[in-house]
Amino acid sequence: MRILVQKFGGTSLSTAQAREHVIGHIQDALIDDYKLVVVVSAMGRKGEPYATDTLLDLVRKNGEGLPARELDMLMGCGELISAVHLCSLLQSRGIRSTVLTGGQAGILTNDDHGNAKIVAMQPNRILELLEQDMVVIVTGFQGKTSEDELTTLGRGGSDTSATALGAALKADIVDIFTDVNGIMTADPRIVEDAKPLIRVSFAEICNMAHNGAKVIHPRAVEVAMHANIPIRVRSTFTKELGTLVTASDSIPHDMNQVKDRFVTGIAHFTNITQIYVAAVEGQFDLQLRVFKTMAQNQISVDFISVNPSAVVYTVFDHEAERAVKLLRSHGYEPHALSGCAKVSVIGGGMNGVPGIMAQIVEALTIEDIRILQSADSNTTIWVLVQGEDMIKSVKALHHKFGLNK
Repeated sequence: MRILVQKFGGTSLSTAQAREHVIGHIQDALIDDYKLVVVVSAMGRKGEPYATDTLLDLVRKNGEGLPARELDMLMGCGELISAVHLCSLLQSRGIRSTVLTGGQAGILTNDDHGNAKIVAMQPNRILELLEQDMVVIVTGFQGKTSEDELTTLGRGGSDTSATALGAALKADIVDIFTDVNGIMTADPRIVEDAKPLIRVSFAEICNMAHNGAKVIHPRAVEVAMHANIPIRVRSTFTKELGTLVTASDSIPHDMNQVKDRFVTGIAHFTNITQIYVAAVEGQFDLQLRVFKTMAQNQISVDFISVNPSAVVYTVFDHEAERAVKLLRSHGYEPHALSGCAKVSVIGGGMNGVPGIMAQIVEALTIEDIRILQSADSNTTIWVLVQGEDMIKSVKALHHKFGLNK
């Protein structure tokens, strides 16, 4: 049987008009003879009555004392409301449908409440319902433990629910519906002439997601990549097919849109602090001391540069003060530069191509932008700049690599 998984985010479900578009996509899939699994997020965003952040505000007024287990029970409510409401709309149109929680759908997790990891998938119940020609609506963002305790998967968890179900069901494709029409070459709120991408590889979109592109969660991409299940990132509000995310070897090399495309997109994120720590004279274990201290205190580090006399790395701004205090308690005098931004140049075609870094340096130098630090991998080159230079950096690099054409 041909199976399609559709995932609809909060903005896709927040209004009656938006939900009509959702119903239209479901009807289109059924006309195309797909067996259909629909994964839903909580309706709307913070401030709207059933959004997850709104539900959290209900209990935060009483302090932060709610245990993680009970917090998961609260956070699971928004998706359940979305799922049941959508089911009632489909039933009223004569579309036979049913609702399963993440746990009932066979998503089994560890017991890390609030950020649970999927450990197994048991989709037998879904398959039985699909055989009965039911549209199966699944609450995203959640699963259950081996002890039948409800868990949530952390931010972006509904995307992960969708691709995990797609992998377990061997779906033809997973459609991620959002409020934008696919993946763009840069954030269109910053770069006015950003262009939609027709196709990207798993590796490219995974790097874009890890480096600030918020269109899909990186964990969801990794699940799909391991199972080799294609993803389409689409707009709920149009019939266009958006961006196809697939294995790089399945992208046709004779397409003009893909051929010789060294750089695919520019991503960014802000509010990070660069920390420089010089070695104390006579000490030769600087790196061990610094990074062990960060790890023992659950401070995530990034953008690491190591040499015998110093280490340089970044942390999130909100962790910077604590990181500096910890380093001082070990006898170091770190220098911290807050409010920085990480700008990433991403492209599967840049591996082994000389001159990419030279072009990055040239584009930023022309704009009088100082590069504080850089790093690279096979598909990505990162530069750290001061926060006030972030917008100029993204625009300059987008133009330099012709992504606006």
